[in-house]
Amino acid sequence: MATRAQRRPHSSTLTEGQIDQGLRSYMLRVYNYMASGLALTGIVAWVMADTGLYIALAQSGLGIVVMFVPLGLVFFMGAKMETMKVRTAQTLFWAFSALMGVSLSYIFLRYTGADIMRVFFITAGMFGAMSLYGYTTKRSLARWRSFLVMGVVGIIIAMVVNWFIGSSMMNLIISVVGVLVFTGLTAYDTQRIKQMYAETDGQAVMLKKSIMGALSLYLNFINMFIFMLHLFGGSRE
Repeated sequence: MATRAQRRPHSSTLTEGQIDQGLRSYMLRVYNYMASGLALTGIVAWVMADTGLYIALAQSGLGIVVMFVPLGLVFFMGAKMETMKVRTAQTLFWAFSALMGVSLSYIFLRYTGADIMRVFFITAGMFGAMSLYGYTTKRSLARWRSFLVMGVVGIIIAMVVNWFIGSSMMNLIISVVGVLVFTGLTAYDTQRIKQMYAETDGQAVMLKKSIMGALSLYLNFINMFIFMLHLFGGSRE
């Protein structure tokens, strides 16, 4: 996929101001999608926990299934985004956000509302700072990619292992590393999303890029938030 710099020569009729305005509109759309997705997730999670639907779902044995469906949607959207229609991409994004709310309902049962809000705002501050850095820095963050990918793989392996051994110390280490990795991914993905912008793209392509960009940032935020809850959220128990 061509970057902004690579495609600019083909759009010589556009002024620098028009290009920058288009980039700002594109990034604003990315953040709006992300924020809307987070809001939907939060609402669904609270409703599921408050009404007892989450407990009923977990007791039915479908809780595990619901946990893995959003992951399947992420892979499907990544594989089919170029060929699917914009409305389909939007529908899948909202469906993903809602399903994430279902799978994350447990946090309202495990942590107090005050802890959730406190950690949310801390996460939002960290996310905002790193996303701003990724957007404004002139340094290429591409070299971070291999380390961040290895970090994500390492976290997944460690979580699977700890599922069986139940070590509180390993859980602490996983949470710390998780915060660091997804903080770095926030900056990296922001720069990558910015570089994906091309002023020659049609409206449909631009919208689909916005949705995929929002999905990446959404995942970074949610993972940062969950790991921060593990570190700083006081359990109800």
